[in-house]
Amino acid sequence: MAHYALIMLAAGIGIPLLAALNAALGRAIGSPAAAATVLFVIAFSVSLLLALVTGPQAFARMATAPRHLFLAGFLVAFYVLSITYIAPHFGVGNAIFFVLLGQLISAAAIDHYGLFGAQVAPLGWARMTGIALMAAGVWMTQQV
Repeated sequence: MAHYALIMLAAGIGIPLLAALNAALGRAIGSPAAAATVLFVIAFSVSLLLALVTGPQAFARMATAPRHLFLAGFLVAFYVLSITYIAPHFGVGNAIFFVLLGQLISAAAIDHYGLFGAQVAPLGWARMTGIALMAAGVWMTQQV
């Protein structure tokens, strides 16, 4: 389990880096949408290569997957486009604060109800308090 935590820690470290780098690229080229497109082309290429190396048979099963699961692609595009546009105006820290707050809220709901096959973790008082403390801690980091 420790390796899962380390991988997700690295992903968490990468999110503000992604925001800052892509926002800077958007400013440098004068278009947040073009910067997001470049990001997606690179991400697509890396993902495609990894999928072809590790399990190309998954592409054959894609036609049978429930259509609503493809909404994830829209959500990634929304995140990247919004953070690329908003971060230069609002600050990377402020933007990520609200992203984290949204993640805490949606993760709690997904886990509480076991949505999309997630492991059920009921939202009791202890968990709500922990989430509130996490949100307060993240908020405190943004206070100047």
